Amino acid sequence: MAPEENTITATRTSLRIVEALKRLDGAGTTAVANDLGIAKSTVHNHLQTLEDEGYITNEGNAYRVGLRFLELGEYKRNRMDIYETARPEVASLAEKTGEMANAAVEEHGEGVYITRAEGSEAVTVDTYAGKRVNLHCTALGKTILAELPEERVDDIIDTHGLPARTEHTITDRTELKSELADIRERGHAYDREERLPGLRCVAAPVTSEDGEPVAALSVSGPTSRISGDLFHEDIPEMLRSAVNVVEINLVYS
Repeated sequence: MAPEENTITATRTSLRIVEALKRLDGAGTTAVANDLGIAKSTVHNHLQTLEDEGYITNEGNAYRVGLRFLELGEYKRNRMDIYETARPEVASLAEKTGEMANAAVEEHGEGVYITRAEGSEAVTVDTYAGKRVNLHCTALGKTILAELPEERVDDIIDTHGLPARTEHTITDRTELKSELADIRERGHAYDREERLPGLRCVAAPVTSEDGEPVAALSVSGPTSRISGDLFHEDIPEMLRSAVNVVEINLVYS
């Protein structure tokens, strides 16, 4: 194997190990080796290098992802115009609805939350800035997919699949494309407990002057509260207003 190929393989292994530490919520060498099916000696060498470079920490008998990644993520996020323009509107949506409001973008075929805000009645869920989710099972993701060319949608499905997150998740390509057509027509998307049981969400796309999807804004809450006119009329209208402000600011700020 050529030296360049060895380097690429080593880099991929290090990244897989970092992802394993996140997935396992911290782990020792043996646990990581067993999880990935890699020799313990190889895992140990990578862990030691990552620790020496400040990307992971060793806490007792467990290695954990370090805050260096937070620094890199914050650097990236703070250079995104959409983050600065969406953040105040997300906060306003949370205040007006009392629920959880979010903004997300698409990266490598996944949805990535870039900012969130909690209203006075917001329930605790597993979202946080930087969290990655499948696009097909969230209102944020579906409203972004609805704005993408069909060939790009097919590429994303081919790469990431349509895994079922709940019994309500759309897992059929034809059904999803029909849903995306409906979203394009009405201008916003619904998540009807498709990613998390008991949670509903409404989202609307933020698009560029050229009509390209830049991000999506959403409001989510428990099914006991997000229903009726609030679900179908009020929240969509608030989202349309927020999106309009964000799109104007992206052009003129």
